[in-house]
Amino acid sequence: MKKYLSIIPLLLLLVLLSSWGSRGHRIISSGSAQAYPLPLCFLKPNWTGIVTNYASEADYRKDTDPTEASRHYIDIDVYAEFLQTGKISQYIDSNFLLHGYSFVLGHGILPWATLTTFDSLKACFQRHDWQRSALFAADLGHYVGDGHNPLHITENFNGQLTGQEGIHSHYETSMVGRYDNLLVYQPDTAHLISNVRDYIFSFIYLNHCYVDSILAVDAAARAAVGNDYSTAYYQLLWTGTGAFTIDLMKRGSEALANLIYTAWVQAGSPVFYPLGIGESASSAAMSLKIYPNPVTSQATFQYQVTSFSAPIILQVWDAAGRLCETLVDRVQDPGTYTLPWNLTHLSSGSYYCVLRQGAETHSRQFIVQ
Repeated sequence: MKKYLSIIPLLLLLVLLSSWGSRGHRIISSGSAQAYPLPLCFLKPNWTGIVTNYASEADYRKDTDPTEASRHYIDIDVYAEFLQTGKISQYIDSNFLLHGYSFVLGHGILPWATLTTFDSLKACFQRHDWQRSALFAADLGHYVGDGHNPLHITENFNGQLTGQEGIHSHYETSMVGRYDNLLVYQPDTAHLISNVRDYIFSFIYLNHCYVDSILAVDAAARAAVGNDYSTAYYQLLWTGTGAFTIDLMKRGSEALANLIYTAWVQAGSPVFYPLGIGESASSAAMSLKIYPNPVTSQATFQYQVTSFSAPIILQVWDAAGRLCETLVDRVQDPGTYTLPWNLTHLSSGSYYCVLRQGAETHSRQFIVQ
């Protein structure tokens, strides 16, 4: 009995440090795939499936890695400069010099963990390490999700400073679990981030603004129903926080998609066939061909139509995700089609031909010299 009692505090701490719970992290990570621009559609479904299925892996590592927990939060409001200016130094070494090593680590390193994981993802893309790239993207999704949970970016993370102990798990796990069917949104299409470090800190600064709102709604709900565990309490908590909670998760999905897309572009926009993660390449490889490749003046696109299920859409996109031209947009009879295309109007660089029919998407990279 003593052995079991001794692990209860550890389990409670793990719950408190587990942002959004596994359900919330899955929602954010799976939602990011809906925001991929067409040049990234080749990552679906298996690569993005790993990103979603391993969205909480970083939480599980806390059991074996003593350095992991500090990567999931930052008590940003303990920094005097944040209270004065709304910002802190974005470089961890500067904060070590200004505040001390123990202070910085003790109050969490979430933004720097997010940045380091982004760099690792980009490195995996550069060396075509697709399996590890999916795992790093899963970790990136977790840290981005933490950065969109206001209670992971405040010293008063569990309401312990205001007599509201328990709000952490009430908000991010219990409430989300009760109302997850309402956490539905359509993220905006991903775009390139010009300065990743600035971008990560900007969403942390923004999301900190919701801390007071969560605590105020929690206090009002407790006062109204006399407890913090009943259905009535959670109904009031959801009524007061649900709208901005959906927005936080939506922006979390968008931020993850933006960072994955930016890492891929910075890595040189590599496309891989076969996909290599439990998927046969035959369908994707045989459905769309481009030759010659590289090309100087005229390319030939060859593609297959296997059914009348939906119109065929064939488009050319540049490496920045901008649509260059729609070559086909109509229903076609089943068969093999060959389409020559003069591309002397394109500048040199990498482009992507994307073939879509309904929910099925195939893409091929080609080089214009």
